[in-house]
Amino acid sequence: MTVPDLVRDPARLLTGELTEQLRPHLQAAADEIAHEIRMMVPEYARTLEDKSGQKMSQAIAATIGRFVDSLSRPDEGLDDLIEVYAGIGAYEAQHGRSMDGLQTAIRVSGQVACRRFIKDTYRLGWSRETLELLTESVFVFQERLARGASAGYADTREQLAGLRERNRGRLRDLLVADPPASREAIMELARRAGWDPPQTIGVVSLPPRAEIAVLPPGVLADWADEAPFLVIPDPEGPGQERLIAALVRRGSAALGPTVALTEGAGSLRWARQALILIERGVLPGNGVVRCTDHLSTLMVSASEDLVAVATTRQLAPLLALPAHRREPLARTLLAYLQCGDNAVLTAELLHIHQQTVRYRIHRLEEMYGGQITDPENRLELMITLHALLSLARP
Repeated sequence: MTVPDLVRDPARLLTGELTEQLRPHLQAAADEIAHEIRMMVPEYARTLEDKSGQKMSQAIAATIGRFVDSLSRPDEGLDDLIEVYAGIGAYEAQHGRSMDGLQTAIRVSGQVACRRFIKDTYRLGWSRETLELLTESVFVFQERLARGASAGYADTREQLAGLRERNRGRLRDLLVADPPASREAIMELARRAGWDPPQTIGVVSLPPRAEIAVLPPGVLADWADEAPFLVIPDPEGPGQERLIAALVRRGSAALGPTVALTEGAGSLRWARQALILIERGVLPGNGVVRCTDHLSTLMVSASEDLVAVATTRQLAPLLALPAHRREPLARTLLAYLQCGDNAVLTAELLHIHQQTVRYRIHRLEEMYGGQITDPENRLELMITLHALLSLARP
């Protein structure tokens, strides 16, 4: 049974008489509810002089007045009041609060109203049935307001989430922009996106349809690109190595060098170059490959056409040999040059006998006419040997 039944049945107490009994006490009820809310809900514990506190008191008074009006005019809609509470719910969402405080405030308001009705029942001689009808009407009334507030809260949260994701997407693109964006622009967009800007970033290049683990909030992702990528905050920070290794469930990915916030384009460029080398079989394809572990290979790969010209000139004697004879000699020569022409260190590095190293070096000197340790030719020879042994790998 609801309050409209009370109005339509003449045998029951007339709501017109009931509302007249309640009207003189509306302000006292509003003050009591406001006080109780401030005591029970920390978010609303504001003084009466506070602007927000005054707005709260006004909203409480207006709500109580509409409730009393609804007793005598049950057919009158509450759409405008529900809209007000939807706005309150939206306000809570905009300020990053949960609905807990507002829901508690609505519940406290109902408790205070019911407590006052019990006192009025004794004071005014109301029947038990009247008290039950009033109590039920309070619950129905506040439930409608609570639904309106929840709807406003949910709608605003959805809008904010959409805006936040759009800002995160814009921020991600700004971090890898070429030419780079200013640090100020990045920091401002990071604030709008709710992203805590790190000191450095690294970019992970992924193959299409990569199978990725659930990403932590700090990682920005682009799945729409034909070559998807992730922006990782502070990749050299504590625990980040484990996190990065766990990102790729299957297949391979490449992590570019760690750079400043404004230099993400370079990290992405090298990460994508490394991924190409992984697909070619030049770099090992297993989980996340770090560019910094393969800098020399990446450097020569960036100028393959020029390196190819130098290789043809520098390594002509080796290129004339079959692959099974060419590779051991090339690998020994590169290690020998790296070890400062020390056969003992070269043998230890390659895990072969010293005499094997000396034999191969002697063979190479014959092939090159004794020019393999020429200082003017040394750097170019090492670069081309590295390119031959790495980039030409099937």
